[in-house]
Amino acid sequence: MSNKKRIHIAVTGLNAIDSPGPGVPVIRGLKESKSFEAVITGLAYETLEPGIYMEGLTNRSYLIPYPTDGIDALLDRLLFIHSRENLDVIIPNFDAELFSFMKLEPALKQHGIHMFLPSFDQFEERQKTNLSAFGSKYDISVPEGRTVSSVPELDKAIHELGFPVMVKGRYYDAYIAYNLEQAIERFQKIAAKWGVPIVVQQFVKGTELNVTGLGDGKGNTLAAVAMRKQFITEKGKAWAGITINDPALLEITGKFISRSNWRGAFELEIMKSDAGRYYLMEINPRIPAWIYLAVATGQNIPESLVNLALGNPVQPFDSYEVGKFFIRYSYDMIVDRSRFENLSVFGEL
Repeated sequence: MSNKKRIHIAVTGLNAIDSPGPGVPVIRGLKESKSFEAVITGLAYETLEPGIYMEGLTNRSYLIPYPTDGIDALLDRLLFIHSRENLDVIIPNFDAELFSFMKLEPALKQHGIHMFLPSFDQFEERQKTNLSAFGSKYDISVPEGRTVSSVPELDKAIHELGFPVMVKGRYYDAYIAYNLEQAIERFQKIAAKWGVPIVVQQFVKGTELNVTGLGDGKGNTLAAVAMRKQFITEKGKAWAGITINDPALLEITGKFISRSNWRGAFELEIMKSDAGRYYLMEINPRIPAWIYLAVATGQNIPESLVNLALGNPVQPFDSYEVGKFFIRYSYDMIVDRSRFENLSVFGEL
């Protein structure tokens, strides 16, 4: 029997699909915590999110309303779940849901539910649509880009930037375009899924690097692990990666945290050009889907995030193992139909 304190933690992002959410690896990290025993509640938007059905992952899972349903519906559902599970902490893992959870943070805290999220200003200034201004403000190189909301604006931006360009949705999806026909097709595809505005960004040829880390909100770096993508899917997601020692990359990370006073977990997507220059491509304001690599190499960021949320002292990590790979794979689970039906009818499993 463990003597560690039991902490009840709700986690979103259980969609372990071709563009996986961070929920499953976050839970794996929490279950390896040395400072507490994690009791996990899964929060899902769809009945077919694989993390719901994985044995030994969650104690119970609940469906929650989409962000488009409004924060009142989300609050009501979360408080119902809290009445059943006595939650201590929630870790939201999707960009598109963060704004709702940030707005609910004070109300949830009144009920004893804690989170450790970026401020509204931090969340907004790192948006893809604001990234150029962010780079100028904090002295970090960012590829030249334009924000567009129509095909004529897209055409004008491309004439200014030249081909190839990256066409990016505000929250998700990024595609390279080599001509105007491709750019329009990418624009329309993203706009239909995520709406406008859309970012058109100068393409930088080079090596894709990522850093995941944790800031305490006071300018201090509590964790930082750097990774080089080894295999990338059509959607630009890392399907394999290796931890690297890159002092320049970690210096950029420290600058980002200290100058923005970043609060919470994050992922920096950085391109190292063939000429050796580092460009900040995106800032994701939450834990990335490859977070278990950080856990496995010595920095349990999900555990530290929970302790920060609860106001517990957190010691900064000072190292991680270099040269460790992660490789994703698909796995067919066999699930009885009654479990799916129970979740569909009652909203919990």
